[in-house]
Amino acid sequence: MADGSDQLTIEMVEGMSAINQDDWSTLLAATSSVYHPFLDYRFLSALEASSSVGSGTGWQPCHLIARRGGALVGAAPLYLKQHSYGEFVFDHHWADAYERAGGRYYPKLLCAAAFTPATGPRLLVASKIDKELLAQALQEVATKLSVSSVHVNFTTEEDRDRAKDANFHIREGIQYHWENDGYTSFDDFLAALASRKRKAIRRERRNANESGLTIRQVTGSDISEADWDAFWHFYQDTGQRKWGSPYLTRSFFRMIGETMSDKILLNMADRDGVPIAGALNMIGGDTLYGRYWGCTEYHAFLHFELCYYQAIDYAIVHGLSRVEAGAQGEHKLARGYAPVKTYSAHWFQDPGFHAAIEKYLDAERDHTDAEVTALADFVPFKKTDHSQS
Repeated sequence: MADGSDQLTIEMVEGMSAINQDDWSTLLAATSSVYHPFLDYRFLSALEASSSVGSGTGWQPCHLIARRGGALVGAAPLYLKQHSYGEFVFDHHWADAYERAGGRYYPKLLCAAAFTPATGPRLLVASKIDKELLAQALQEVATKLSVSSVHVNFTTEEDRDRAKDANFHIREGIQYHWENDGYTSFDDFLAALASRKRKAIRRERRNANESGLTIRQVTGSDISEADWDAFWHFYQDTGQRKWGSPYLTRSFFRMIGETMSDKILLNMADRDGVPIAGALNMIGGDTLYGRYWGCTEYHAFLHFELCYYQAIDYAIVHGLSRVEAGAQGEHKLARGYAPVKTYSAHWFQDPGFHAAIEKYLDAERDHTDAEVTALADFVPFKKTDHSQS
């Protein structure tokens, strides 16, 4: 580190309000040429201002920032966690093993986009600071706070490599993404599929659209308050069934609706003008991210239509490279979503447990490699020899 105005200082701040919005946006743009909505200042601020994270939630913001000469040159979205809910990289068995051995797993530090299993940069840097330095700073913060560990979830490959250089262990997971191979229409996409799969998708879409419902895509200023009220009802119902209680508050949706509606796509299904189902997507620079779904009436294949096929339609029309439809779900394979690896990075203060996790992850990665290879045989696309056309 240099003296004077060139000295690099690293600190934690208790919320996005302590960071200038323009400075954060400039840093994010310097880190990635592709827009990531879940790292948008407005998104992160809405989480905090709506009390979706913060006191009483087990997600306490403590974002890491680096300054040089007063300028923001590095940052990492960081939370002090009292549990492992809402992360989508599951470590409950690690926590159980550590605590049975007499350790205290919580609190821990999590560097991530809260409640969001979407890959993106986690170590935000200007050109004059190395990502590995930020990864090391995360370890220093963990030591200062006397927490058990640091976890960096859904990282890019670049962040994965820099974290590995800083002695983090790398964990691999599997998601299902749709890739746009230059398709000009949904029918063009279907033409790339084996005949049986193509017919199945057409049948599913036909059944969903012939059930007396009106399906619409709304974004930007076209999203009405009535749409948000309806979607909130859907989200609550799904959240209560899956997690016990929804993570996000109603005011969170109001805030992002007011500040970043042009980055939001709602796929809604109406009966006689009344919404009965909906799926929320966030629009990235080259990716459409499917996030939440819910309904008040069951209709066969409506979930697939709103969450998967409408998303593919939108991505094709708007020239997006891919659709990330969220965590898990092998049923996505039959809808044209292929298995891809995701990455997280993990560091533990306890040397013995750190070494034990390394052995565990070595074995898990072998299993993940085998699973990705096996799942690739189930993608619905035509074989290269066209034998299934």
